[in-house]
Amino acid sequence: MSHEVIRSTLVPIIYLLSTVLFIFGIKQLAKVKTSRRGNTIAGVGMLLAIIGALLELGVVDYRWIGGGLILGAFIGALFAIRVQMTAMPEMVALFNGFGGIASALVASSVYWSVVIEKKAPGTVYEALGTDEAITVMLSILIGGVTFTGSLVALLKLQGRLRKGQPILLPARHFITFGLLFASVVAGGIAVAAGAPDSMVWVLSLAGGALVLGVLLTIPIGGADMPVVVSLLNSYSGLAASMAGFVIGNPLLIIGGAMVGAAGLILTQIMCVAMNRSLLNVLVGGFGVTDGGGGGSDEYTSVTSCGPEEAAMVLENAESVIIVPGYGLAVAQAQHAVRELADLLKSRGTKVTYGIHPVAGRMPGHMNVLLAEADVPYEELLEMDVINPEFKNTDVVIVLGANDVVNPVASKDPTSPIAGMPILNAHEARSVFVVKRSLSPGYAGIKNELFEYDNTMMVFGDAKKVLQGLIGEVKSL
Repeated sequence: MSHEVIRSTLVPIIYLLSTVLFIFGIKQLAKVKTSRRGNTIAGVGMLLAIIGALLELGVVDYRWIGGGLILGAFIGALFAIRVQMTAMPEMVALFNGFGGIASALVASSVYWSVVIEKKAPGTVYEALGTDEAITVMLSILIGGVTFTGSLVALLKLQGRLRKGQPILLPARHFITFGLLFASVVAGGIAVAAGAPDSMVWVLSLAGGALVLGVLLTIPIGGADMPVVVSLLNSYSGLAASMAGFVIGNPLLIIGGAMVGAAGLILTQIMCVAMNRSLLNVLVGGFGVTDGGGGGSDEYTSVTSCGPEEAAMVLENAESVIIVPGYGLAVAQAQHAVRELADLLKSRGTKVTYGIHPVAGRMPGHMNVLLAEADVPYEELLEMDVINPEFKNTDVVIVLGANDVVNPVASKDPTSPIAGMPILNAHEARSVFVVKRSLSPGYAGIKNELFEYDNTMMVFGDAKKVLQGLIGEVKSL
């Protein structure tokens, strides 16, 4: 079979099959029960995509391709084995950045090989074609923004950049929009310039995009990181789609478009869950310009207890709802909470989990964390499903969550989190909040729940507290 026949018949079939597998894989990822299967299906689709691309290229140097596959597989396996569950959001942010810069480099390589290396006469749009020239510049712009924006998000998630707090530069909006305008102008001039002169403008566009990614992300605080992670994921998909237009690969166009659309949909879901607009998130400064303090000295009537007192209440509880938060992830207490839940269920107690859409540091963080401990997926209930159950629940155990259970969201219209949908943990008969201290959450405000008459604070590391609870419940 000749190469032309393979390109015209076999490659399109492979691309079509790969696209179908991507769609089914993404669909399966929507549920915890089928997420592993969906990941496998999408992985097979990606393998087929690589095979199809190699068949389409024909004669290539497989030594470089084989080396890249081996190196990539090694790095991927190393990350998968060594990265802790608490660092999963950072890993996702890093992957978004890699996707963005890869797309920008693909577009840049096409520009270099066609325009610069071959010294094409005339302008860039005459050498590449108008559509391809524009998409090259857009891919460089979006890919560069995604790369540096993801690196900043990574540093914020790790607390290495001002402990995740917003960094507000003077006249930051004018600087950002000015740089965006300058980058677009540089890309436009590059398209209309000749081969030798266009290089300066392409480099200016790339440099502007990299700086723009930093400027767009540093004013956004840790409270909004779930939104930022999903938005950067969308950016990486758009950059990939643009790169697909540049190299004429329909599968890359479709795959990138699906990632871009999925990221935007998830971003909107996150914004609704926080009662914030996307523009409000991107403007940044949340928790700084609006924050209201909320230090421990503002609390006046907090009641605390130890694992022994909490175990005595749990002994007679018929129903328990567990609300996980980032503190659970930090303590790596997912297996301990599963053990406590199993112990309570063996005594006839109904145990479920209330999952807030923005609990943790990325969308679905708590679902992934609890799935690692083999918590039954049917026990993980979303906010809209679990909220009516709180008023009929004996005990709620809040593990490291803060703003997502703060009743002030529905009571004080001047609060930074006013209108944000919360888990109605305060409606239960008894609430145990497991937390290291009375420090505020990312919104920077006190949590009224801590002072409620039906709330008792259990101070300490979530894993150690849960282990203490398990021991006390067993001894009853």
